[in-house]
Amino acid sequence: MAYETIEVSVQGHVGVIKLDRPKALNALCKELAGEVAIALESFAADDAIGCVVLTGSERAFAAGADIKEMQSDGYIDLFLDNRFESFTAIERFRKPIIAAVAGYALGGGCEIAMMCDFIICADNAKFGQPEINLGVMPGIGGTQRLIRAVGKSKAMDLCLTGRMMDAAEAERSGLVSRVVAPDALMETVMEAADKIAAQSRIAAMMTKETLNIAFETTLSQGIQYERRLFQSMFTTHDQKEGMSAFIEKRKPHFTNK
Repeated sequence: MAYETIEVSVQGHVGVIKLDRPKALNALCKELAGEVAIALESFAADDAIGCVVLTGSERAFAAGADIKEMQSDGYIDLFLDNRFESFTAIERFRKPIIAAVAGYALGGGCEIAMMCDFIICADNAKFGQPEINLGVMPGIGGTQRLIRAVGKSKAMDLCLTGRMMDAAEAERSGLVSRVVAPDALMETVMEAADKIAAQSRIAAMMTKETLNIAFETTLSQGIQYERRLFQSMFTTHDQKEGMSAFIEKRKPHFTNK
């Protein structure tokens, strides 16, 4: 498929989606949201893909929603159009997905980065939810995911003042997992993605699912869920292969079965 607002590529067993609206600092429009969903659907169906990377440019991951596209909308327009619903494809994606962030990740850009499983950013990254400066509030999950990532006080600060948070503060706050130099960002992210893609697909997907359950359940329910999935893994070929390889001091050959 020919994409207009994103670039899609495959590097080994890793799928890469690059937001590509440079003149608009990768502002999130309806077309871009739809194309990201289509690309993820394609990667989900491709058994060779074990991990996906979502990224932007060195200047901006995504500087927010396309304000020009939505400024004149009314409530009914937004309700019927539900324009950012396509981005839920990121949170529904069952394989691991990493956000590689450089430059601005503001508003919707910050929100879709948080939809990914974890964020690795360049030291020039800027995160924020500045929607209040426009007379609105975050609308793609920002108030809900940010508070889970950084806690109430920091989330309130960011959403109510509209200020930006630099990469060092984002790492201290737990929003991002690693900070690297801009010229090392994609190399670092691809190393992580390659390592994930080389694991048992079943184990990686179940691990992701179980970690996400922690946000939705009590501790005892989460532990019970974890235990059942752990036990179920002992029906797989990959569990037998992984443990045999460990005992035999060799590299495992996972077949995702």
